[in-house]
Formats: sequence, structure tokens, C-alpha cells
Amino acid sequence: MTRVQASPLALRVSVLVTTALFGALIFAGPAFAQTEGEGTNDLVRAALVGLGYYLSNSPWLLGIGGFFGLYRPLVAGFIVGIIFGDPVTGAEIGAAINILYLGFISAGGSIPADPSVAGWVGTALAMAGGLSSEAAIALGVAVGLLGTLVFFTRMSVDAVFAHWADARAEAGDADGVARMNWLPPQIFLFFISFFPATIAVYAGSAVVADAINNLQTNAPWILRGFEIAGGLLPAIGLALNMRFIFRGTVWPYFFIGFILAASTAGGINIVTIGVIGVALAFLHVAFVGDRAERAMQSRGA
Repeated sequence: MTRVQASPLALRVSVLVTTALFGALIFAGPAFAQTEGEGTNDLVRAALVGLGYYLSNSPWLLGIGGFFGLYRPLVAGFIVGIIFGDPVTGAEIGAAINILYLGFISAGGSIPADPSVAGWVGTALAMAGGLSSEAAIALGVAVGLLGTLVFFTRMSVDAVFAHWADARAEAGDADGVARMNWLPPQIFLFFISFFPATIAVYAGSAVVADAINNLQTNAPWILRGFEIAGGLLPAIGLALNMRFIFRGTVWPYFFIGFILAASTAGGINIVTIGVIGVALAFLHVAFVGDRAERAMQSRGA
């Protein structure tokens, strides 16, 4: 079997395209956010959100941006906040939505909801409607459920591209096999993620804003209900996450982090807790990994 490797030119082009897309996502947003009002700027902001949603599901960004970065509502909310000129509010909304997906797992090619679209589109719509982070959680849940349509459509159509790759494999075309594994799937993914997200943000932001204003005037109890539900829903994410924590040997670190976060007498801030967490994680991996290695060596002996 011949291993197919990308050419140096292809790698350079991929890096340049990735850098250009991510740069447009980060730096173009604030420039347009400085000008308020509807029109071209709103369309550009919506397009940047759509671009971010596409990148969160793509293999670009050198493998560190997609599923392990932009896919997370916290990261998505922060960048959406940059695009809309208020990164603090965006991060707050994204963090609130992210709590729901702390125990998120995709097994067997199925997902219960799409955290990515909840972070990108949900945060954009919540900011357009002036929702609080608590009320935005309910909106993020609804948007995340709709995002599963994109995921299942993508998985179904990508099966066709696998047959295209098989046909080229039978013909001995190694380059064609490699090309069928990224070119048609990414073109299709761009169309089913970028355009729906862009349209939803551009057309839906005004609708959401008008609906929120109408509810605030005529039925404020509905928004209050969203805030109450938003305060309860994070418990689901925490409970799912704790199920995995208490199955292993890392549960003591959970209580250490909780006590440090809850204790304000010592003046410990979140950065300090993060540094302590990284140090404890390093020590845990070092000790457990060394023990596992010695166990494997003893079995081999």
C-alpha cells in the first residue's frame, strides 16, 4: 500500500488559505461592527458568522481550530462577540451555552445536538435580540437541535463521495482517492453550513430583535421563563460531565477546583486556578502514564 502525502505546495496553500480565512474572521468583524445599522455591514457580519461555523466543522486551521476550538460555544461566542463589537458579552453568552455541552459526546455517527451552531448562530441571534446569557441558553438549545439537520445531511451525502474514492482506487489513481477525501466533502460542507448560517443570522437577527422587543412589552413573563429555564439547563451539562469524572481517578481534582473557585477569601482568581489545574493535570498524566508503562513492561517480561 502506498502512503499518499500532500505536496509541499498543497500544504503551503492550505496554510495560506486557513490564515486568510481566520484573519478575515477575527479582524474584519470589528471594522464593520463600528458602524451600526442595517445594510452591507449586517450582511458581512452574518457572513463572518457563517464562515466561522463552516471552519468549526472543517479540517482546516492546522487541526487545532475545528473540533477542538471553534466547535466549542465558548470560543465561538467570544469570536462572535468580536465580530459584533462586544467580545465580553459574546463570551458570556457562549460560556452559558457551553455549559450545556460539557458532557457532549458523539457516538455511532449520531449527535443529540450541534454545539457549534448553538455557539455561532445562537450567540449572534442572542446578541441581536439583546438577550441575557441566561435567556440565551434556551435559544441555543433550539438552534443546536436544528443544527443536527446539517450534520445528518452531511454524513449521508459524504457516503457518496466515499464511492467516488472507491472508483478511483480501483483505477489505481492514488491522487484521485486523496482528492475525493477532501475536495467534494469540503465544497458540500461549505454550502450546507456557510449559507444557512449566514441567512439565519442576517434574516433572523431582525426577526429575533423584534420578537424580543414585543415580548418585553406584551409578555415579559415569557422571557423570565427563558431565564429560569436557562438557569436549570446547565445542570444537565454538569451532571453528564460528572458522570465521566467520577468513573476514573481524577475526581479529587474536581473537588480541589471547586473549593478553589468557591473560596474568595484568599483572593484566588480564575487564572491562578487555571495554572494550578494545568500543573495537576501534568502531574496526573506523568504518574499514571509511568505506572501504566511499568505495568505493560511487567506483562511483557
